[in-house]
Amino acid sequence: MSRADTVALMIASASAALLTTAATVSGIVALFTGPVTLVLPVATSHQVARGLALEATGHFTSVEATIPVLPSGPAASLAWAGGLNQVGVLAVLALLFLLAYRLQSRILFTAKSAHLVGAAGVILAVAGTVGQVLDGVGRSRLAEMVGANARTAGEAPVFSAEFNIGPLMLGMVLLLVAGVFEYGRRLQKDTEGLV
Repeated sequence: MSRADTVALMIASASAALLTTAATVSGIVALFTGPVTLVLPVATSHQVARGLALEATGHFTSVEATIPVLPSGPAASLAWAGGLNQVGVLAVLALLFLLAYRLQSRILFTAKSAHLVGAAGVILAVAGTVGQVLDGVGRSRLAEMVGANARTAGEAPVFSAEFNIGPLMLGMVLLLVAGVFEYGRRLQKDTEGLV
């Protein structure tokens, strides 16, 4: 990569960090200030879809609800989820920025580089996973509060949420890349000793 490419990558990652942070802060503020439209999970199969043609039957698994004012508990859970997801995004963008900066010096395989990649992997995996759990808890609680998860007699409460393993897997990949960086650093040190 040329110096211009690395500078462009640094500018792009910094710009993306600013834009995504502004969008996240705006979304968190909206959770506490005004009407919010959310897709809420429906944990029970007793929500029947009516009016289907061809004698079809079905049930729905989510509902889009507009809530004028969110209760503080679910709003806080969704806010924390949004904040943690943004922390994961910022970890990856900061890693891109710092690696582009290191590429300018042409010394990429350092102990600090390996630690940066590993730290970004851990932050992404933990923040992404915890953020999704908090989002699921908040949405599931809201679904119960608005009556979308009305259970019939004898039905146990069910936690319903979607879980994306992408942040966890990417975090693990970054940990593996950190190991590769450490190995590359050792090889670089060995070859410098031979010259």
